Formats: sequence, structure tokens, C-alpha cells
Amino acid sequence: MTTVEPQSLRILVADDHVMVLEMFEQFLSNLPNVEAVTAADLDGALALIKQEGAFDLVLLDLNMPGMNGTQGLSQTIAENGGKPVALLTSNPSAKVVAEVLALGGAGLVLKTTSLKALGNEVRFMAAGGRYIPVELIETQRVKTQEATNTKLSDREMTVLNLLAEGKPNKEIGDNLTLAQPTVKMHVKSICKKLGASNRTQAVIVARDLNLI
Repeated sequence: MTTVEPQSLRILVADDHVMVLEMFEQFLSNLPNVEAVTAADLDGALALIKQEGAFDLVLLDLNMPGMNGTQGLSQTIAENGGKPVALLTSNPSAKVVAEVLALGGAGLVLKTTSLKALGNEVRFMAAGGRYIPVELIETQRVKTQEATNTKLSDREMTVLNLLAEGKPNKEIGDNLTLAQPTVKMHVKSICKKLGASNRTQAVIVARDLNLI
């Protein structure tokens, strides 16, 4: 029986957070027949499209420099030769979701999505599908409101800022004169309050909420 190989894809990910770019580039590049290219802002993404031609899928961070809300999405759709362009974000409003669909965007990818799901999402959109996460439709507005209203303690904010610098628990503990179990307790509390499943997602959500 002949095995059908997945279609070869060129994916451009644009985000101004180095941590996000590294995570997505590493994962996508390890998928079969996928080439991932990155840019740090909208101008960089548009320059790559002009230089290398249309990509099979472009993922744009909603809040990076140059985007001006969904205007950057519209501009990139026009430049990408009719191939799909989607937004990459954590907590989009209902208005943003509606604008993405109205502008002809391929959909939205949540930065907190599982890596297992991400592979299916990008292939679906690259093939012409329009993707809006079910959990986004049902609960995202509620989760956003809860996260926005959740108050982190001063100590948790300090730990969060050190997490954003990429520091491990031991170094955080040394900096704050805390035992590692105490640091782990703070990280767990931060993740719970922000609705994140791990420290990386907590930093991403916190940045999108302008907490750091």
C-alpha cells in the first residue's frame, strides 16, 4: 500500500516575542515536509513575502509592531498572492474574530494551543480551510475577562517578570532568596490565574494582557 506524504508547506510566522518565534519555528520545522520562516514584525513579514514569494500559510501576531489591529492582516492577505493568512494571538475579542472572518482571513491560532493540535491546524488552513478554535467560540471571552480581572500578587509579578527573562526556577530562587519549592508554588499560582498550562504560555498570555 502506498503511503501518501503530507504536502510540502512553507509557513511564515511573524511575532515580536523571541520566545514565541523559537517555540513555533522549532515545532513547525520538525513536522514532515514543513519549512518554517520567521519575522519579528509586520514589515519584516511583508519583506520576506516580497523577497521569497507567497507562503503557503502566514501566521501574524495580532499585537506586534505594524499590525494596527487587523489592518496588518488585510495588507498581508493582499500581498500573499491569494494564499491563506491567519492571526496568532492569545485572547482575541469577539470583534477581532468577526473582523478576521470578514476580511477573508484563514482563521486564528491561539498561542496556548497544544503543539499536537497546532500541526493539524496549520495544515487545515494551508489547505484552504478556515479555522476558529471551538473553545474560543464558546469560552474565550469569559476566560479573557477572568484573566484580566485576576490580580497577581507583587511577589507573583516579580516571578513573572523573571520568567519572561527566561530564568529557570533555581536562578529565580537565588535572585529572590526563595527556596525552589516556593518558586514552583508561585509559578503554579501564576499559571492558574492566567489560565495557562505552563510557564511559557503564562508569559505569552501576560504579554498579550499587557501585564509585563
